[in-house]
Amino acid sequence: MDVEGTDLSLKDLISPPPLMPWRQFANWIRMADDHPTVWGWIRNGYLPSRKVGKHMMVNVSLLAKQLLDEEFTE
Repeated sequence: MDVEGTDLSLKDLISPPPLMPWRQFANWIRMADDHPTVWGWIRNGYLPSRKVGKHMMVNVSLLAKQLLDEEFTE
């Protein structure tokens, strides 16, 4: 699948890891050129995250659940 000039595999879309380092998450959602914006989303609580040791991780599983719940309640 080609989305805006980037190659995404079906595996990338169907089975993301439950937790992902925030920079890797930014790259995954195609915001590699705008890491400060993604960090701001984490800092402001827009993305579910958890500090694991010294690493800030985005909770991809919780984000997917929140997005699905929001879609079905509207």
